[in-house]
Formats: sequence, C-alpha cells, structure tokens
Amino acid sequence: MEKVNEFETAEYSYVSGSKQRFPDAANKVFTYSSVESLLSNLKHLSQMIKQHVGVQRPRLEELEKYYKGDNVKILEGKRRKEDDQADNRAPHGFAEYVSQFIQGYMVGIPLKTTHPDEEINEKIRDMNRINDADEHNSELILDQSIYGRAFELLYRNQDDENRFTIIDVKNTFVIYDDTVEHNPIAGVRYIKDEYNDKTMVHVYTSNRIYYYNLDNDFELTLDDEKDHKFNGVPIIEYKNNKFRTGDFEKVLPLIDLYDGAQSDLANYSQDLNDAILAIFGRMDLEGYGDLNPLDVMKKMKEANLFHFEPPVDADGKEGRADAKYLYKQYDVQGSEAYKSRLANDIHLFTATPNMNDENFGGVQSGEAMKYKLFLLEQKRATKERLFKKSLRNRYRLINNVMKIAAEGEFNVADLSIIFTENLPENVAKEIEWFTKAGGKLSQNTLLSLLRVVENPDEELERIEEEESKEPLRQPIYDFPTIQQQEEVNEDAK
Repeated sequence: MEKVNEFETAEYSYVSGSKQRFPDAANKVFTYSSVESLLSNLKHLSQMIKQHVGVQRPRLEELEKYYKGDNVKILEGKRRKEDDQADNRAPHGFAEYVSQFIQGYMVGIPLKTTHPDEEINEKIRDMNRINDADEHNSELILDQSIYGRAFELLYRNQDDENRFTIIDVKNTFVIYDDTVEHNPIAGVRYIKDEYNDKTMVHVYTSNRIYYYNLDNDFELTLDDEKDHKFNGVPIIEYKNNKFRTGDFEKVLPLIDLYDGAQSDLANYSQDLNDAILAIFGRMDLEGYGDLNPLDVMKKMKEANLFHFEPPVDADGKEGRADAKYLYKQYDVQGSEAYKSRLANDIHLFTATPNMNDENFGGVQSGEAMKYKLFLLEQKRATKERLFKKSLRNRYRLINNVMKIAAEGEFNVADLSIIFTENLPENVAKEIEWFTKAGGKLSQNTLLSLLRVVENPDEELERIEEEESKEPLRQPIYDFPTIQQQEEVNEDAK
C-alpha cells in the first residue's frame, strides 16, 4: 500500500461538471451496526478516519478560515492579467458577523438550567459554576454556527468532579448505529503528536475508552484501554440543523462576490493613479538614437505616457494637440448598488439584520424587534430544540455517574432549560404600563430585573440581615429657641 504523508489523503469527489463547493461526503454521518463489530474490524474504523481527514476536514477548515476573515476565494490565485496592475484583496467579515450575532442573540443572556428539587438544583448550579457552563455553552453555540456541529467531552477529573469541555470539531466525529433511533455507539478523536511524529486515536464507547496509534498507512494498533462510568458515549454532538450546515455556509458564494466587487473597486482607484497620459500632437519617434519605434513605445509605457499623432487635412494642416489620461471607466453608482444588493442578500439568507439599514435602528421595544427578526426566530427555534436534546444527554450521563458515586440522582426529564433571546427591551416602560393598570410586583421580581443582581433570593436575605443589624433610631426632638422659651416663661407668669 502506498504511503501517504501525515493526513494527505482523498481528494474531493465532485460530480463531473459540478460547481458544488463541498461534496456531499464532506458532511457524511458515520453509521455502523454495533460498536462490537466495529472494534473487531478496525479496517472500517480506519476508513472512517481517513474519510474524515481527507474529505470532511477540508470543509471544516475552510469554514473556519472564512470566520477568521481569511476568505479563501479572494485570497487565492491571480486576479489581474498584467503584473503591473493593482491586485488588492479585500476579504470581508460577513461570516464572523453572522456567527457572532447569532451567538449573542441566543446565549448573550446565559441559558437557565433548573430543577424543581432545590437540593438537586444546587448541585447542578455548583457543577455549572465549576465548568464555567455559561462560557462553555456560548462556545458550543459558536462552533455550531461556524461548522454546523459542535462536540463536548465529559470526564471525571482527579478530584472526582464531573467536568465537560469543548473538543475540536476538525478532528472529532461520532458514530451512530444504523437503527431508526440513531443512537451514538462511539466517539472518535484523533490527535497529531508533532513532537513524537505519531497520531493517537481515542475511541469512546458507552463504558470504555480505547487508545490506538495510527501510522501513515492508516493502520490502527491498540495501545491501552480503560473504563469510564458514564454509561453512555461521553462525546456529545450538538447539531446546528438537520443537515449540519453552518449559518453562513450557504452564502459563501455571495461573500466571494462581495469581496471581488470591493477588490475591483480598490484596484480601479489605484490604477487610476497610474493612468497613462496620452499626448495628441506630432512627435518624431525616429529621433531617439539607436532605439527603434517599438522600443520607444515600450519606454513610453514604462513612463506611463503614450504619444498619438493627430490627423492632418488635405492642406497639410494639423489638428489641435491635446493630452489626457487613459483609464478604464467605472460605473461607481452601479457598483455600489450591486454591492448593496449582495450585502442585503447575505443578511436575508442568513436571517441576520443589516445594521446599516436605516429602517432597522432606532428606539424600539423588544416586541417590535422580534417582528424584524422573524426569520432568525424560526432558525433559533430549531437550534434550541437540537441544543436542548444534546444538553439533556449531557446531564443524563452526569446523572449516571452520580448514581454510582452515591451523590444523589435526579430525573433529567424534570430539568427546565430556558433560552432568553438577547434583545434590547424597554423594561421601565413595561413596568410603568403594568403598574398604571393596577398590577403589583414582588421585591423578588423587581430584583431579578436588575443586571447587577445575580440571585434575587440571596439579595433579599442580605437585605433582611442588614435591617436586623441596623441600630434602633432615636426619636428626634425639636428643642425650642431662646425666644420661644422666653415666650413660654412669660405666659406662665
């Protein structure tokens, strides 16, 4: 078998004549009959890794580049015919804008995970604090938006704490069974050890972790294995949608067109500075020493100057001499309209607002904003359902460990997971309307509206404690003035 260097493997398998950006196999979901059969036939596992490296990973890397602003199409190849022409490249951060807007909209206000049992609720709260769950969930949403999928790994640390962390999408995948239930049977991570020139593969099943070495022929050799107590595959996949596509993936061609239009405009502006000066008048091209006329013209081109002789009439009278710059005429107004149309289409098909739209800004209530974000609301509903499904799987696996460790168990179905869209809201106006209508709000509710108060119950306890320690106020006496005292004495006489 021919050896390959590291992970340089299969090329994209496009349909002949297709302009498809990524092949369908670039987002393939791996399935297998059972984990026992898979581990007894490592050749098939090796093929999955090879397919992921050669076909799926290039798509993920390209999406990451666009998010970082390294837009592939505008930065690759040669765009101008002549070497002396301006060749500006202007990548635009539409991909970052789309993903960060959706991330902030969904989890800018951290999601709330609560349980009706206060004791269990406190354990979940402590666990989330240890794992920085707010930041963790936010990064999962961002990976979902960029790659169309995200992965987290559950593990127990040396202190026997339940931990969860994000793992790299570009070297991770989950294998599902081939039943209609589509249950995960294994999670796979492959890690390149650059210092020891080897690749390690970790395979997580429902109760064990297998450690393999992968050589350049994609042959797997078992190195070690150990148990885990999660009673389920501890690598959890978070899907962005049914097809696992990123939020800006479908508009990559539009982003490329916008980059090209802006780059062409920049090149036009620079080329205008290097415009050729055309002189209309008689000039003797033969009188330049040993240079022939062609060499003279080349020298003129290098000097950005050309000479043209005007026509001569029958009487030998020469036309008027003139000089002007020659440059490509550019329809600036049409170009700006074209770019605006592209930008609007990018925002339309990603369901994100165009902040440059004059009709979008202004002081508006949260409800008014929701109507303008109607398409994004539909997308958010889908993303939330899929996220909650994976999130419950996280706590289900953690609950399995808590049972074994006698740390208490809980019914995962009783968990309440609440997303709050991050919209500007005129809370003061809403409270004013409510109170004018005769409504009343508890102190707990009022405190929950303040951003500086994290836990209203704890804040109420602090207030009560401070009031109980406050010294009794002494009555204030108004002592009479001297004049008032003299008046009282005079009356007494």
